[in-house]
Amino acid sequence: MEEVPGWLETLAERVAGTPVPSMLRPPASGGRSAAVLLLFGEGPLGPDVLLIQRSSNGRTHAGQPAFPGGGVDPEDDGPIAAALREAVEETGLDPTGVRVIGTMPELYVSHSDNRVTPVLAWWHTPCVVHAASPDEVESVERVPIRELVDPANRIRLRHPRGYSGPAFRVRGLLVWGFTAGVLDTVLGSSGFELPWDHSRIEDIPPDVLNLASR
Repeated sequence: MEEVPGWLETLAERVAGTPVPSMLRPPASGGRSAAVLLLFGEGPLGPDVLLIQRSSNGRTHAGQPAFPGGGVDPEDDGPIAAALREAVEETGLDPTGVRVIGTMPELYVSHSDNRVTPVLAWWHTPCVVHAASPDEVESVERVPIRELVDPANRIRLRHPRGYSGPAFRVRGLLVWGFTAGVLDTVLGSSGFELPWDHSRIEDIPPDVLNLASR
């Protein structure tokens, strides 16, 4: 099995104890257990991460780029198993080519009432992936880290309620919300991040917001 790159091992160690912002801190009780897979591989343009574009017909987070993932089912052996199962169902991923290397602290997504555990993994034997569940996923993309850290692709998006958060414009995708927040944290611990202009603030496009608010 191919060794996990040193940068990724260091990243996993750093984010394992990342402080959880108050707005993402899980409540004392309640919420559905869920997990997402942060799958890193080595592509033609260097290290990359797997993202999906959720279906615009979805019930929650419609049309948004995201990490593969979903709820932890009773038959799952915890969030790691759930993250891998969901990635297989959504992208056709071959899990034998994946090595899980760690998790991040549980995060709470109030809009969907999910307690989400991000699972970090190394894609040592990549396979072809695609939108394996068309009702849930419109497309699948391996996004190079070099494009995510490019200052030209980084902005902050402002919600009508006034708060703003990190976002990325890459590969025709507008990555924002929970996924962008996790990526922002991960990139900050990766050693790849470049200085960027945090004062570049744009309003969330109305069509994007309408889909996400359904």
